[in-house]
Formats: sequence, C-alpha cells, structure tokens
Amino acid sequence: MNSTTDKSVLVVDDEQGMQLALKANFQREGWRVETASGAREALTKFGVERFPLIVTDVRMPDGDGLHLMRTVRNSSPSTAVILLTAFGNVPEAVQAMQGGACDYLMKPISFERLQSAVVKVMQQAGSMTTVGDQTGLIVGSSPALLRALARARHAARTKADVLIEAESGTGKELLARFIHEMSDRHAKPFIAVNCAAVPEQLLESELFGHVRGAFTGATNSKSGKFELAAGGTLLLDEIGEMSISLQPKLLRVLQEREIERVGDTRTVQVDVRIIATTNVSLHKMVEEGTFRADLFYRLNVIPLTLPPLRERQEDIPALAEFFAREFAKQSDRAVPRLHPEFVRGLQEHSWPGNVRELANYLRRVITLSEGNEIGADSLRTELVKPAQTALPISISKAPVRAGTSMRELERRLLETTLEVTGGNRTKAAEMLGVSLRTIRNKIREFGLPPRRYAWATSQHQ
Repeated sequence: MNSTTDKSVLVVDDEQGMQLALKANFQREGWRVETASGAREALTKFGVERFPLIVTDVRMPDGDGLHLMRTVRNSSPSTAVILLTAFGNVPEAVQAMQGGACDYLMKPISFERLQSAVVKVMQQAGSMTTVGDQTGLIVGSSPALLRALARARHAARTKADVLIEAESGTGKELLARFIHEMSDRHAKPFIAVNCAAVPEQLLESELFGHVRGAFTGATNSKSGKFELAAGGTLLLDEIGEMSISLQPKLLRVLQEREIERVGDTRTVQVDVRIIATTNVSLHKMVEEGTFRADLFYRLNVIPLTLPPLRERQEDIPALAEFFAREFAKQSDRAVPRLHPEFVRGLQEHSWPGNVRELANYLRRVITLSEGNEIGADSLRTELVKPAQTALPISISKAPVRAGTSMRELERRLLETTLEVTGGNRTKAAEMLGVSLRTIRNKIREFGLPPRRYAWATSQHQ
C-alpha cells in the first residue's frame, strides 16, 4: 500500500459541479487533490493511498458519507473527515461527530468556512502540527489525548501563560506549538529555549540578550530570545532546570513584561506569551525549596498535561502507522505493512519513554527490515521487554540496609540505571524522570567516572 504525508485531500461527491468546485478551491490553497464520485470509488482510492484529509458528501447513490467516514477512521484513525450535506439535521450531526468526523458543514458551502474547518480539523487530527523531524505530529484520537487537546485549544484562545507538566517523551513541545498555532499569535515567531541545555552562566544572556562589553567575550550586542519572540510565543523547556538565582529575574519579566539586557540599565518592553514545560513536579520542587513559589504560581495560570502512552494505548496503531510512513520515506523505500500481531505487541508494551521511545524503536525496525511486512518476529528480536530493563530490587551490587543515607541510595540508583542503559545518559534521564542536565550534574556530584559512560553518550546523542 502506498502512503502519503503531503498536503493531499480526497474529495468525494456524486455531483460533478460540486466536485470540480471543491477541487479548484483546494488547488488554489496548494493542495494535491484526488476526486471520487461515490463511496465505493473513494474506498478503493483510500486503499491505495492514505489521505490525511477526506471531504465527502453525506448522501450518495452508492452509500453515505457516514459509512465512508466510519470505515476510513477504523483503518486510519489519524485521517480527518469533513462531511458535507444539503440534508443536515442535528441527530445526524451528532452521530457524525461521535463517529470521529472533525466537522460537519451544510450546503451550499462557503469556501471561507470550509478552509477554516480544514485548519481546525487538521490541527485536531495532528496532521499539520509540524514539529521536528521525528515526532512532528500529534497523532491519535483517544479520549485522554482529545481531552488534552481540547484544553489546549481553550488555552490558546486566552492571553494567559501556560505550564505543561508531563513525562518525558509525551510531546510537550508539540503541545506548546499546537497552542501557538491555534492562538492569535500564530503569524508571529515561536521561539524555544531548552533551559537544561544552556549552561547556567549563559542562560540569562540567552533569554534577555546582552550589550557589548557586558562580559568577557561579549564583543557585540545581542538580542535575547524574549526580543526575538516579539509578538509571538516563547517556550521555556525544562523550566525546572533554571537556577534559583535566575528565577527572580524571570518572574519580574513575567510581571512587568519588560527586560534588561545583561550589562544594560535600560528596559525594553516585550509582548511575548510564555509556555513553560517540565517533566518534574514544580509543586514538589517548591516544597523542597528548589523552585520559587511565586514564579510557580505566576507560570501555573493554565496548567496542562499530556497523557503518557500507557494511558492511550488505543493511539498506538495510528502512531505506528505514522512513523512507518515517515521512516520508510526517509529510507526511500516502500511503506511496509504492519502485521496485526506486531501492532498488538506494541500495544502490550509499557513504553516508559512514551512516544519518543516508540518512534526510536520503529525507526530501528523500519531501517533494519527488508521485506514488505513487519511481523511479530520483530517484537522478539528488536523490542526490549520491560523486565529486561527493570532495576534490581537491591540497588547496585549491595543490598539496601536500614540507615543507608538518601544520598547513597541516590548514587546507587543512578549508577545502576547508567549500567542498565549501557551508559546512555539520555535514556537514564528518561527512566529516572529527570533532565539530562540533572544526570550530568549528579555524575559530577557523586564523582562517577565520566569516561566510563562517554562512549554511549557519544553514540546515542
């Protein structure tokens, strides 16, 4: 079966005039359009190519659009469907929405309304939330995911700052970009800063900018991310890794909406929406004294979360299909069929690294496979079972004894996790639910030999 991830749509209508009008409208907007004159022809074409969007009439001589929609969504949950009808009524509309259609429009069609509906449904289906090269889409239709997206859409309509707390690998940055694209700031920049990746001494300059001569090496003035994001959205990724000394300065910016470049005394007004993300509980950090309470309350105006993959296992088939298409395309090969037993095996796995782990696993499977089908044997040869990566009950090589200090337990847990992951610090951070920066700091703090784990870090990062 061929597949596509481009901007393509299947238009289904038995009225030739409407079919041509819809085709011309979509082509003007840059879409590649395929047409069908009935439900049977549409299903035949969809069997050959998985379109990300279908626009279909409801009543046609050889079948209705509701049946077409249900058939399509059963085999491809990530495909969005817009129903068109001249015989609309409320019960039919309700049935359509419950069945998975993302919108329902009455004839005669307003093309402006249609284009608005297309943007909305594609955002909802995740097919146009392009982010990165690996987990670029929010894919799925599970109730847990749809609730999270509905709350995010509501947040996008406000001007409030947003805090997203969720496990690593769930797609926090994707959700942040989704909010940006759904907001009235979508035409302005979206700027992301990873607070864990920038050295502590440079993060202030990275955020607020600096003037010439502000510090050694500052040979020119430089605008910070706040200024670069003017009118748009600034993502502060892994906000929990920001040093306690820098937090008051960020709080002042959030309250006053003005910044001072490092080394300058003048203030610069900034119009920026803040979205902060974290994979740890900031509330717990406040209790521990490692995060300022006033900054937490200022960021936590609209709290959001994303469900871990283990809580939306019904989305795994759609995600697997999406990644299979993406990675096959990158490998310049035909998209392999995913055997039902293989997909069921994916759904039975816990995926502690969430969507990111699933994506990396499927990348490996697709890259190494040679046939036209991925079968259950790939689960046995490629998938690391949870029991194989579980930490021993007795941490490290010595049993835990009463009176062992928390610091010693933490050191042993980190050492054991690094051994289990083969020294992969990124994987260790995901397993322990902390940032990569925390892992690096703890290795230094406990005096663990850095070279012992360097080979895996260089190979996997």
